[in-house]
Amino acid sequence: MTALHVLATGPLVTVQDRGRHGLAHLGVARAGALDAPAAALANRLAGNDADAAVLEAVLGGLELRAEDGGCWVAVTGAGRDHARAEWLAAGATLRVETPTSGVCSYVAVAGGIAVPPVLGSRSTDTLAWVGPPRVEAGTVLPVGEPHGQPRPLDAPRPPRRGPLRVRVGPRADWFADDAIERLCATSYAVAADSNRIGLRLDGPSIPRIRTDELPSEGMVLGAVQVPPDGVPIVFLADHPPTGGYPVLAVVEEDDLWQCAQLRPGEAVRFTPARPGPARRDSALQLRAGSTD
Repeated sequence: MTALHVLATGPLVTVQDRGRHGLAHLGVARAGALDAPAAALANRLAGNDADAAVLEAVLGGLELRAEDGGCWVAVTGAGRDHARAEWLAAGATLRVETPTSGVCSYVAVAGGIAVPPVLGSRSTDTLAWVGPPRVEAGTVLPVGEPHGQPRPLDAPRPPRRGPLRVRVGPRADWFADDAIERLCATSYAVAADSNRIGLRLDGPSIPRIRTDELPSEGMVLGAVQVPPDGVPIVFLADHPPTGGYPVLAVVEEDDLWQCAQLRPGEAVRFTPARPGPARRDSALQLRAGSTD
């Protein structure tokens, strides 16, 4: 069986797939790749199915050596507008350099990263550290049996790039009537303490009109939660299943990949989603206690 020997890592390398679904009521977060379209593209290029596990590397620095035979690999994500599968011969080294733009890079290998699944997924949850441990230098990663042929090319990512589209959240009544308009009229900057749990922002606060405390309730991916300082936080893949601050809005799931590629200091803007059915009824799910 082919394996990958990890020679070096950057700030953070984790194993990710499409995440754990249906376990939020047990307090288990979804996790999964932050830039889901980039991870899916890497898997398609490598000839994998959509559920195969990949490596997510924050700001590059990842070096891998093929052991016990060669393998097809594909690298997508940060700073890569075009991608293709490449043959990594036995003993050869793959280096994922620090990208010139973006944050998260994805490495798919034909057959997938075959670490043991935990609760039905190979994703690492960095909040509760459920799943495989973070990938460190010296780790030997098993690779599964390839099932398909690598693709020579594929579409790089969704064509839309711009403000994060939001729908009204279930606790918008905790804010002034123009709170969504104020959110969408404000330019925020990505804060340095952003991570897989949430995109933290720097910028003007959005004050509440209610001062009482909200009992903890279910949170969904993309929830725009407003803590006491009034500066919004966008919940990402490793967000806690519950939270006690009001949710003003919810980011459209199709736009969340952009959060994975925003660096500290870069601008973030929001815009109202067009009227029409959402991919999920976030307000109903939150009020009903479902978070997945």
